[in-house]
Amino acid sequence: MSSLFLRTLREDPADAEVPSHKLLVRAGYVRRVAPGVYSWLPLGLKVLRRVENVVREEMDAMGGQEIQFPALLPREPYQATNRWTEYGPALFRIKDRKGGDYLLGPTHEELFTLAVKGEYSSYKDYPVVLYQIQTKYRDEERPRAGILRGREFLMKDSYSFDLSDEGLSESYRKHRDAYVTIFDRLGLNYVIVAATSGAMGGSASEEFLAESETGEDTFVRGPGGYAANVEAVTTPAPPEIPLDGLSPAQVHHTPDTPTIETLVNYLNEHTGRTFTAADTLKNVLVKIKQPGSDEWELLGVGLPGDREVDMKRLEASLEPAQVELLEEADFARNAFLVKGYIGPGALAANGVRYLVDPRVVTGTAWATGADKADHHVVDLVCGRDFTPDGTIEAAEVRAGDPSPDGSGVLEAARGIEIGHIFQLGRKYADAFSLDALGPDSKPVRITMGSYGIGVSRLVAAIAEQSHDENGLVWPRSVAPFDVHVVVAGKSAELLAGGEAVAAELEAQGLSVILDDRKASPGVKFADAELVGVPTIVVVGRGLADGTIELKDRASGERSEIARDGAAEQVARIVRGG
Repeated sequence: MSSLFLRTLREDPADAEVPSHKLLVRAGYVRRVAPGVYSWLPLGLKVLRRVENVVREEMDAMGGQEIQFPALLPREPYQATNRWTEYGPALFRIKDRKGGDYLLGPTHEELFTLAVKGEYSSYKDYPVVLYQIQTKYRDEERPRAGILRGREFLMKDSYSFDLSDEGLSESYRKHRDAYVTIFDRLGLNYVIVAATSGAMGGSASEEFLAESETGEDTFVRGPGGYAANVEAVTTPAPPEIPLDGLSPAQVHHTPDTPTIETLVNYLNEHTGRTFTAADTLKNVLVKIKQPGSDEWELLGVGLPGDREVDMKRLEASLEPAQVELLEEADFARNAFLVKGYIGPGALAANGVRYLVDPRVVTGTAWATGADKADHHVVDLVCGRDFTPDGTIEAAEVRAGDPSPDGSGVLEAARGIEIGHIFQLGRKYADAFSLDALGPDSKPVRITMGSYGIGVSRLVAAIAEQSHDENGLVWPRSVAPFDVHVVVAGKSAELLAGGEAVAAELEAQGLSVILDDRKASPGVKFADAELVGVPTIVVVGRGLADGTIELKDRASGERSEIARDGAAEQVARIVRGG
């Protein structure tokens, strides 16, 4: 450690919010260069490479072949799939000196597809799985949490190419199994959830989430095994209600009731009936813009008043369109939108598309805006008094909601996305006419799968799950070293003893970091805890009596062992023997 390029810090970085960010910086693993951009220092790079090697080994074992594409890419392939515009502001777009358009690759479906098209032509060439481990770039609006959400990151992306949908299903299963092995080897606590495909396109989609309270992804699970990212949850619709005999709609003067709470209070006080927020229909107006268009379109979203709009769910439902809430200027341009009193009537009369929550079914009666200031309508019945243009999954999902599989109620948790697998189908094969000549000499359109793992993000995800109040606690599979030898003193005898122990451990095939600095034992012990190597060997005063101390970083257990034969004993512990 006296020559290692390392400086540990006692204070958390000012911009750090989550444990992994604080500890990876404090322990000297990474350093910030710009928002969302980090350098990997020697300790960090060792962990990153070990994670990368686990991923590579399992990808090779499942039949993947590694290749490498450039990160600097021409516009044309992404123009062909419309993702030059679909990706929106998240894409790093640049021009070369001749005015040519380029991008920094956020993902490489187009390049993989073109590579296979350029090399393969016969059904005999398939199936094939190609992958790369390469730096990606996305212009995150709010990079945060250190390497968890950066603008430059290392990712493994792989792609399967098959002749049939059955072949794609098999490639998907093999990737899923490989991911399970990878994340098990990395010692992660994770869950597999149903997910949406987003800008990637495709059908079947699952995410692997490392469970963490600091995770950005909320997921839900039911007692019957159902698990899904909230964006992918489908709301069970209640049965429709016959329209016969339902009360007629009535408009009420409801002064000063622009919110759900004030409306419910007023109705309960003045109608002689009991209302809750769930009996009201909240109408939220947004504007959407399709890729490649300069025109914004108004969209009304109706949902029960006891729910808030979940913007992630709304955006996922409207992909690839850009979505924004209305601003004051938008209301000013559309005088029929009376803030706080918007109802379905004015939307229909003015040609505004109106999508509702799946709970808003035929026969359900609602209290909602009457499109006039200080007025609401009560007993407005869906299917009789208004007809939505369709349904949309936009309402928040809450713990206690019924599970879509009917097994009970949902519980909510948070996680960090570490992997995502898609059955892409033929979206990209169609864009580039990727065909193989079949045995009958007729072309067969290839079907694809896409499978990603955030390699650099995994380092942070493991740190989120593997730390305590003193520092990092790496699993053995990714720790930067197998053993951390601490020389607890400054004498020549102790230093020589520490060097001898380290040499014997290395002779056993272990990687060793030796703290030979002229620092106090307290500083060395604190750094050993912070750096997080799973096995710590302390060479101190007991050396004179023929003993050294062994400490397990994870459990905190300490024991004295004989100096003679110590290397063999430690090697057995490291190897699980």
